[in-house]
Amino acid sequence: MTTDEIVRRFVEYYEGRGHRRITGSTLLPPPGDPVLFTTSGMHPLTPYLEGRPHPLGRRLVNVQRCLRTTDLDEVGDRTHLTVFEMLGSWSLGDYEGPQSLDWGYGLLTEGFGIDPRLLHATVFGGDEQTGPDTGSLELWQGLGVPVELTVEDNWWSNGPTGPCGPDSEIFLWTGDGPPQSTPTGDERWVEIWNHVMMRHRRLDDGSLVPLPQRNVDTGLGLERLSSLLQGRRSVFDCDVFDPWRRLLPPLWPLGDDSSLRLVGDHLRSSVVVIGDGVRPSNTGRGYVLRRLVRRVLTVLWREHPSRTLGDLPEELVRHTLDRFRQDVDPGVVLGVLREEERRFVSLLERGRRILSRPRFRGPLGEEDFHHLHDTHGLPRELVLSLRQE
Repeated sequence: MTTDEIVRRFVEYYEGRGHRRITGSTLLPPPGDPVLFTTSGMHPLTPYLEGRPHPLGRRLVNVQRCLRTTDLDEVGDRTHLTVFEMLGSWSLGDYEGPQSLDWGYGLLTEGFGIDPRLLHATVFGGDEQTGPDTGSLELWQGLGVPVELTVEDNWWSNGPTGPCGPDSEIFLWTGDGPPQSTPTGDERWVEIWNHVMMRHRRLDDGSLVPLPQRNVDTGLGLERLSSLLQGRRSVFDCDVFDPWRRLLPPLWPLGDDSSLRLVGDHLRSSVVVIGDGVRPSNTGRGYVLRRLVRRVLTVLWREHPSRTLGDLPEELVRHTLDRFRQDVDPGVVLGVLREEERRFVSLLERGRRILSRPRFRGPLGEEDFHHLHDTHGLPRELVLSLRQE
């Protein structure tokens, strides 16, 4: 099953149950939102989860592009991406969590053909503020799916304050042989779908108050689901990465899978970020983009300093823009990448000259790092990298 077929089947399944498809937004949150990028499908829907009527009704479904910087250091493994697409469904004060989980189970087993014996669920077990999620627990027990009760792992929030609630996560067994242990005890259980029963708001003092309506917010990573349904061991092996796997290794032999994944992920993510109108800078969203590009260049130059982003095939840029439905000229994106590479080369040359001064030849203290950053624009991580040359 291709990724496009998975999207179509997901959306049609929920449309058949009264959900209206909404158009996914860009990576840029609405004005006034303190977050740099859209991190989940629910992010643009926050006002409606808090009680504002949605023009399309109480049942919604969509595909949303997302970016998460919290997982940046994990990229290169088998499951993490910086920019990805998220499938989502919502009940805005309509049906409750058990109904959502029942439909989710039906889609996974009947719609996507997953063996029910390979599924495991986790459910919120309760804490000093909120009791256990008995509705979700009873639903899974009735379906014959094994359940593990947790506390922190099954409480969802979008920050220290704001909407929150218990969640139930669905895991798929990816190991050889029959399933073993539980999701918290064996990493071969891979989370594929999270159903959040968003019922509360956490206040500044840590207390919980009810939201105006009881919502359900679900989300599952598209690329992760595709890789599992296609029998692949890594998100980078699913079909949306086909051209990257075909064109990158001959262009830049990197020696190990982790480096190849990082370069492919960060370049793909940079294309999407640029496609949504962000440009490199020293602050905010622009700094995230700058960091992605410079991490790519650092990896590329480890063995061959002559490598350049000017060699990046336009086909990869166009494929990514089309995948994320962005109407941008690939030449514009490549121009931004090449200009950022030029700036980085200039910064490295200047950094080497500055660090060769007598003051910086010995061990560096905090005062030195602050001076190098504030006076010369050299971040700590760049200074440490140059000192290792």
